Order: sequence, then structure tokens, then C-alpha cells
Amino acid sequence: MRLMMGLSSRTKHGLHCFCLISWLSLFSWLTQGIRFSPSPVDFLDPWTEYGPFITIIIILLRLLSFLALPQTLFNLVGLLSLNAFPDKEKLKSSPLLAPFICVRVVTRGLYPNLVKKTVRTNIATLLESNIENFVVQVVTDNAINLPQDKRIIETVVPSSYKTKSGALNKARALQYCLEEDVNVLGEEDWIVHLDEETLLTDASVRGIMNFINSGKHSFGQGLITYASNPVQFKSFSKFFQNRICTVADSFRVADDMGKLRCQLTYFNKPLFGWKGSYVICNAGAEKKVSFDWGPDGSKAEDCFFGIVALDQGYSFDFIQGEMQEKSPFTFRDLFKQRKRWMQGIYLVCRSPIIPLQSKLILSVSLAAWLTMPLTTSNLILSKIYPMSMGPMTDFIISFIGGMPLYMYIFGYIKQFPIHRYSWLRSVLSVFEIAMASTLSIVVENLAVVSMWGGDWYDFYIVEKDNETDMTGDVV
Repeated sequence: MRLMMGLSSRTKHGLHCFCLISWLSLFSWLTQGIRFSPSPVDFLDPWTEYGPFITIIIILLRLLSFLALPQTLFNLVGLLSLNAFPDKEKLKSSPLLAPFICVRVVTRGLYPNLVKKTVRTNIATLLESNIENFVVQVVTDNAINLPQDKRIIETVVPSSYKTKSGALNKARALQYCLEEDVNVLGEEDWIVHLDEETLLTDASVRGIMNFINSGKHSFGQGLITYASNPVQFKSFSKFFQNRICTVADSFRVADDMGKLRCQLTYFNKPLFGWKGSYVICNAGAEKKVSFDWGPDGSKAEDCFFGIVALDQGYSFDFIQGEMQEKSPFTFRDLFKQRKRWMQGIYLVCRSPIIPLQSKLILSVSLAAWLTMPLTTSNLILSKIYPMSMGPMTDFIISFIGGMPLYMYIFGYIKQFPIHRYSWLRSVLSVFEIAMASTLSIVVENLAVVSMWGGDWYDFYIVEKDNETDMTGDVV
């Protein structure tokens, strides 16, 4: 693994492409998606062997897998055609020429120590990158009492504040900042939206500056990783759960490098939606799009905002350089998080405000997510009722099944320091990935089943501060 450190960026990407194609070929061969000689399933007549009812059910379940084909293709194109191991971004113009930047963090104020620590760290990162024309604004429901500093603005959203459409939660707070008597930014200023635990890096700052100074797009987003700052826990149970959740989020890392990069680089549109952190917005464009889209636009305000901006004709781009966050601390939080995402994206797709053509691809992706309990059953049913639906269909189904497995491995390599691992530790990583990918499948299936009940407009916030952090204030 240490040999990887001495390889060039293009060589690493070439090896990754070879591994991806090899894995898809091997997986397709193992699952009989690719057959080099006649197989028993080629001569099996399911209509006679299993009967019409079971055969029709099996065919329909397998065809449901095709709902995931668009996002699978975007991931494939993004991971193959765009360098997965790019060199460090270099500044293309002087930081002194940069426009005014507002780093905006929205929080309920439940974790004041975490917010103070994050603000301090991000200010230090910006200053070390020679960025001077900026301010960090913390928008909170409850006062945090941040230290007095010319670079820090603490904005407390009044409990009496209501938007015109009745926006809730984070969308309400974001809209408050856009009100005429609150907004402190000009049309040509820029906003960097972060979650309360999101940390900037030198690379992301350079990427943001290059994106802003290019002047080509109004919105941008980049890669987020989750393993760079391991959380210290007193409880082994929490440590174990957080570790597996972090490994599970390797898929999200790969998804950023694949689907997100592909849609923003080649189409300049968030066709599948985008995340709520590491969001770079032109202040004037954000104000025109707004976050005031009612309760339906408040559960997944990031996705709703992105699709509305897409519909209004704004352009997007992918930003080089990663930011760092933390994965959920417990399996329960992972489940709650995924459930909230599903409910939020469902509300986006069903909203009459957004035309169908602007949310069509997102809706297909959501359908793939919501039918997971049915498509997951193919893992068992394909063994009980083996059958062929034709060479091309069999291959596509194998391709759709094999791609996510590779993404867990690739995402793991991107966010964990495997170049420091011994061969034994690398082998143990396989078990981690297997455990985490299984957990993801179980959690997301449970989230789909349970999402239809409860309060759809409740905004569950995962735990973001551990026992150690709570022992003292960070100033």
C-alpha cells in the first residue's frame, strides 16, 4: 500500500479505472451477467418451471433494478472519465483579488462548544490560505455567545420570525438571513454554506477561490470526507458504531466523486440533487432563488433549493478540494438521518411548485431508493428462482449490482489512510467494508419501510458532539 504514495496522479487514476472495469467484469461473470459458454439458465423455461405467477413477479422485481441505472451510469462516467486522484489545486489568481466571502453556518445552538471549535478552526484555515476578505456568520435558534471578533457574526433567529410561505427548520433560518433588514451581503458577494461540524481545508479554500474567480457559475459543490478527524469516545459501543457508520459513508464519498462530479462538470446541473453542506452560492443568485418554499421545501431544503435553481436556469460546477465532516455516532442516528433524507427528497419530487422536467431524473433516483426492499429481495430470489432475461438484461442487472460494491471500496480508499496500513490491516478492512455495506442495506431498507409514518416535518438532528467535547468550553 505504501507504493501508492510514489505514484503520479494519472497512474493512480489509471489503476483505479483498471480495478473498476476488472471488478465489474468479474462480478458480472460470477453472477452470470456475462457468460462465455451455455449455462443451465439459458435452457430453463421459467414459465413451465415456476409457473406464470412467480415468473411474472421475478421479472417485475428484476426490472425494478433498472430504476437505479441512471445514477449508476453517472457514477461510472464520473469515476472513469474524471481523474479520481487529482493533484492538489493551485490558486489561479491572488487571494487579495477575491470578492467578499461569508462562511455561513446554520445551527439550532444545541452544541455550542462544537460550533465555537469549528468557527475557530475555519477562521485559522482561511487566514493560513491568505484569505482576508471574509466573515464567519453563525445563524442559530439559541444564542451561543461566540467571542467578540470582527470576523464573527452571530445571528439569532427570533422565535417570532415566520417566512411568507411558512418555511421551517434550517430553511427558515437561511431565509431569515436573506430578509432585507437582516442581509448584510451585496449581490456580488459569495456565501459558503457549512454544517456546524464541517471543516474547511487548504485544498477546498483554493478550490472555492478558483471557482469564484472563474465567474462562470452561480453555484458549486465539492467532495466531503468523513474519516480525517476520528472522534474520541469514552464508550467503546459508540466508537464501534461511529467507525462502521464512517466506513458506510465511504459510499457517499464515491458518490461525490462519481455522480456529483459528473452532473456538475458535464451538465452543470444538480440533476440528482445535491448536499446541504459545502454549498457555494453567489449571494445575489441565492436571494433570487430563496429558501422560502413552505414546509415541503424545508425537510430537504438543500435539494429543493438546488432543483429550483436548476429550473430557473442557473448553472453549477464541481469544486476541487475536499471538506471534512463526521459520520453519525450511532446506528440509530444513521437510520434517522437516512429516513429524513428520503422523506425530504420525496417532498421535493411530489411538490407541484417544481415542473416535472426539472425533477424527472431525481424522481427516478428516488423511485430506485423507495423500491429497495423489493429489489433487495433479488439477492435471495435469484438463487431460489434462477432465470435468464436475455444476455443484455442479465449484464445490466449485474452491472447495477456490482457498481455500488466497488464504490464502497473506492470511497474507503479515498478517505482512509490505507497507504499507512500493513497488509494485515488492509485485509481486516475488507471485513469492515462488508459489515458497513450490509449495515447500509439494512438501514436504508428499514428507513424506506418506516418513512411513511410519523411527523413528516420534524427535522431530526443527529448527535454531533461526543462526551469528551462536552467536558469544557472551547473559546
